[in-house]
Amino acid sequence: MAEAEAVGGAGEAPAPAPAEGGAELTAVIGATVPTGFELTAAEEVQEKLGSASRISRDRGKIYFEVPARGLPQVHRLRSVDNLFVVVQEFKDYQFKENKEDALKDLEDLVKKLPWTDPLKVWELNNSLKKKKTKRKKHNLQSTASKEKLNEDGQGEGTDQKDASKQEGCAQNAAGVEPASGQDTEKTQGVASQNGEEEEEEDNEQADAKDELQAGSGSETKVGDSKTSEGEAKVLKFRVTCNRAGDKHSFTSNEAARDFGGAVQEHFQWKADMTNFDVEVLLNIHNNEVVVGIALTEESLHRRNITHFGPTTLRSTLAYGMLRLCDPQPTDIIVDPMCGTGAIPIEGATEWPSCYHIAGDNNPQAVKRAANNICSLLKKNENKESSTSLGIPLDIIQWDICNLPLRTGSVDIIVTDMPFGKRIGSKKKNWDLYPACLMEMGRICTPGTGRAALLTQDKKCFAKALSRMGHIWRKGQTVWVNVGGLHAAVYLLKRTWERAEEKRSFW
Repeated sequence: MAEAEAVGGAGEAPAPAPAEGGAELTAVIGATVPTGFELTAAEEVQEKLGSASRISRDRGKIYFEVPARGLPQVHRLRSVDNLFVVVQEFKDYQFKENKEDALKDLEDLVKKLPWTDPLKVWELNNSLKKKKTKRKKHNLQSTASKEKLNEDGQGEGTDQKDASKQEGCAQNAAGVEPASGQDTEKTQGVASQNGEEEEEEDNEQADAKDELQAGSGSETKVGDSKTSEGEAKVLKFRVTCNRAGDKHSFTSNEAARDFGGAVQEHFQWKADMTNFDVEVLLNIHNNEVVVGIALTEESLHRRNITHFGPTTLRSTLAYGMLRLCDPQPTDIIVDPMCGTGAIPIEGATEWPSCYHIAGDNNPQAVKRAANNICSLLKKNENKESSTSLGIPLDIIQWDICNLPLRTGSVDIIVTDMPFGKRIGSKKKNWDLYPACLMEMGRICTPGTGRAALLTQDKKCFAKALSRMGHIWRKGQTVWVNVGGLHAAVYLLKRTWERAEEKRSFW
């Protein structure tokens, strides 16, 4: 989708043409993606949806146009964290210098926005989520009744408990997660997207929440939204403002509050910060303003993980790293420091024609990864008409510096290396990194092998790589934001040189 030319003083980008008569409803979808992996996400959208994407100047976002009937496929994208339908986009919005005037302009904007089609898309998205949940419930009930018959009435309670867990898993895959864990981007500065250091990220998000979500936002009845009794339902909403740039006279909190007040007045919706039906997004990045309606209740990046560790990598970032290596059918892909298993689980789900091996030296991490694999297998079993026979993934406890794998037997290595903060230490990394690179070089196929390695300890990694230049050549470097930490994904290519077994590194 070509970037729209700025129109008039506010730099308004034309909204998609409304669906008239029998015309098909189309939607401009905005997606937040791990920073640095915008091109990867755009490639996936082109490949799976046939739509060209535009990468936003605000890092970590892409925009693409799809017919509304393509929404289920949009939710199946692996590289996107959150999705929203764009109401309108302003390329060069002229903010007034006076705070009151600037906020009044935002209030007045609400009445001028083309809400009709985006709200239809939101309603359609909601009906898809409901269908999915109903189907899942039906499957789980039939599974539960089978269990009950098999065990002569025993274990019904536990099975129902499992059923509710599985339903949660199903919802995660569709992006319908409980609102309590909502991803909120930072108010000041560019939003942080990726989350290896999960706890750290959650703390930052909690701090940002007060400011970001304080605005009133809400919905009123859209179209034929009804309760089960058939009465018209007043929708609840909130407005979330994400603002970046230092030239605004107002805070995101003030923008959300005033914009939300105007939304409430316009639709007669009821404001509710926690238990809302509709989340209206007001994204402000310098002079670029995008108004949208959220299509995901929580980030899609938690889709595969049920047992979290101290450093759980986002599934979306794991997908981006794997895709950088361009896996081919029958490739053997290894994650030698797998933690909770985000990378190999994502790999086995998306590239089932490859064989995935995961390992870690920490028995607790191996246990968590095994539990995550079990959860995924259970989820697959509960899928309608599933003939799943398992996933091509094995997990082993091992020593990264002495892997039980044959020399030259691995095609791809993808791993999240210890940053030396929550796991390990910066001091230990000076010995660990060169030893890891040497052992990875030994097991990787000379000439064709490749590796995607994530680390925040860039100085130590650069030094170790310079010592290992005879077996690894650095290709692309992708700069990413991991839980507020500035990290990098290094794509390495294996040289033809035979790896030496053991030697002194420094």
